[in-house]
Amino acid sequence: MNSSALWRGRASPDAHRHRQGQTGQVTSDNPFLPPPEHRDPTRRFRGRLAAPVTFVTSGTGRAATGLTVSSLFVNEGEPGEIHMVVGPVTDLWDALERTARCVVHVADHTQAARSDVFAGLRPSPGGIFAGVDIADSDWGPVLTDIDTRAYCSVVEMSERGWSGVVIAAIDRVEVGDLDDPLIHFRGAYRGLA
Repeated sequence: MNSSALWRGRASPDAHRHRQGQTGQVTSDNPFLPPPEHRDPTRRFRGRLAAPVTFVTSGTGRAATGLTVSSLFVNEGEPGEIHMVVGPVTDLWDALERTARCVVHVADHTQAARSDVFAGLRPSPGGIFAGVDIADSDWGPVLTDIDTRAYCSVVEMSERGWSGVVIAAIDRVEVGDLDDPLIHFRGAYRGLA
């Protein structure tokens, strides 16, 4: 892997110095964000698409895992399908390969902290399920405080570009009273209200 690939999506070693400018003043900008001219244009385009925040869980027991997934869409049909982008080097990818099943939970506006935990951005002593009420299912862990979810069986997994695409048939749906979902837009969480 070349060094530019290592820094893609992350700040270059001198990005912080670049933002300090000639005066040496520290700004309130994100110190890890590369300057605009060094940002991936595809990633910037994707960031301008408002995306739902979901928690995808899979596996059982000690092999249970989950991940925050925002790049997804639902295709209606018989059966309906969920197409989602999941990193092929994540624990979730491995669990999906192993079990071929998952649960997709739709987050509400109060779950930004959990989203960061599931995304690996916030530490959670004891793992991502610590302090979370879960129930076992044939598809994987069910986050019991989220009542809008789809139980899915994996149809296809393929690596595309730097990501992996998972297509999963929807086996069962539970729809709750969700009126203010958690949205991810331009690097930040938002609600609809």
